[in-house]
Amino acid sequence: MTWKSIRLELARTHDFPEGSPDRQYLVSLPLDDNDLVDADALKAEPARATVRRIWADEPDRHGYIVAAGTGWAFSYAVGEDDDEPIFHLETHPVRAGEYLTLTEQDGEVLPFRVTQCEDAEP
Repeated sequence: MTWKSIRLELARTHDFPEGSPDRQYLVSLPLDDNDLVDADALKAEPARATVRRIWADEPDRHGYIVAAGTGWAFSYAVGEDDDEPIFHLETHPVRAGEYLTLTEQDGEVLPFRVTQCEDAEP
């Protein structure tokens, strides 16, 4: 298991046919040898599993990756009102070139491309 620094950038959508690096997430997650989230490591050090939401036209938001039902979500405040579920993060490899789907807190479902996945500082 290795903690990774991961950059997710908005992939192609109707509004952004080329995607957009101005809409991104910076994430810190533990990954196993198959690039899957190491749930035990995440539960052992939940404060290390962080997310920073960067939108060009909005203030940055800082939060954590939290358990959400049988999967995971980005959360910026206590409670579930602002959670952004990550579709199948528990079974999908996280590596450069792969895609993840997030549901924004307003309900919009958006694809994100993993553009960077590097070992995190200890």
